[in-house]
Amino acid sequence: MILLCYRKCRTCKSVQKEMDEKGLEYEVREIDLDNPSAEELQRWHEMSGLPLSRFYNSSGMKYRELGLAAKRKLISEEEQYELLATDGMLVKRPILLVEDRVYVGPDVKKYVEA
Repeated sequence: MILLCYRKCRTCKSVQKEMDEKGLEYEVREIDLDNPSAEELQRWHEMSGLPLSRFYNSSGMKYRELGLAAKRKLISEEEQYELLATDGMLVKRPILLVEDRVYVGPDVKKYVEA
């Protein structure tokens, strides 16, 4: 398992704590230091079956500063992957990669708690 997270995020910390308590083995990838590539984001989006909008950190400062609520609706999916790949802080977190499944945001906590 790979957990993409941000070390200052409360939700990420909570998920990591629960995973540790359950003895789950996982690798941590800090999303702000190791941005997902456009190719990774596209693959994860396709694997997840979620709308691409779920991969945006819509509560983040960067998202608001760039006016992405409106802008993302005007650009292609390929352009959105490229945009998300420019800054890990634009990407929703945590993201959990488990074999051929991808969990994003609150779905990670649900998976870990199950």
